[in-house]
Amino acid sequence: MLIDTHVHLDPYSQNEIQEILTRAAKEDVRMVISAGTTIASSKKNIEYSKIFPQFFTGVGMHPMDLIEPFTEKHDNELRKLVLSHEKVIVMSEIGLDYLPDMPDRAWQFEAFRKQINIARDLKLPIIFHSREAHNDCFRVLKEEKAYEVGGVMHYFQGSLYDAQSAIDLGFYISIARPLFRLDELQDVVKNISLEHIVIETDSAPQPFKKNRENWTEPRHLKAILLKISELKNLSSAEVEKVIFENTKKLLLTRWENIESTIA
Repeated sequence: MLIDTHVHLDPYSQNEIQEILTRAAKEDVRMVISAGTTIASSKKNIEYSKIFPQFFTGVGMHPMDLIEPFTEKHDNELRKLVLSHEKVIVMSEIGLDYLPDMPDRAWQFEAFRKQINIARDLKLPIIFHSREAHNDCFRVLKEEKAYEVGGVMHYFQGSLYDAQSAIDLGFYISIARPLFRLDELQDVVKNISLEHIVIETDSAPQPFKKNRENWTEPRHLKAILLKISELKNLSSAEVEKVIFENTKKLLLTRWENIESTIA
């Protein structure tokens, strides 16, 4: 069984999600975790999780989507959302983004720190976003004791040093489709232990691609696993087993509920 640890399915309609999940199941993807990027998207994900058994969710405020400073009101709303449904299983997606024209960095730092504290208080793994901000992300995670709950460095595209830094903090490295085009990422996968890897597609609507068939979906997860198998010179069955166990460990505090839902 494959688990897609990071998608953004909330922009789709209910019918489209059903089709996406049906296509995924044909490729043995039996569970997805859809990340929240705002309060509104987190709420929408929770609603979809009530409809689809294989649909689980994270809640969080993405650094790119901050439109105001993070306040006590945001903190309280996120805590309520975490506690509102048992299918909220991660704090996702949070982090730092240093691309030009991103929201104020002071806002980003405050939101990141506060959301790490929510995750620690409520015992949720953290799925974090880092773009051009790895050193600051690692520093904040360490300062806020994020290693107490662990989590995932999502959509990893960094160096071997970056991967080891995340691993040393108790985080898994999440591998996605950039594996097919980035030689450095292939080298990272070859050189880190399989026990530190989970996989994702980061699926979301991609209207910039003219052919709908080319949009990334959870069904593409198996191809990522097969590429890891090739790079590691291991059987796909062995890689699938280890990555499944890694994901189970990541979600251990919620696994009993997860297993009863997807069984």
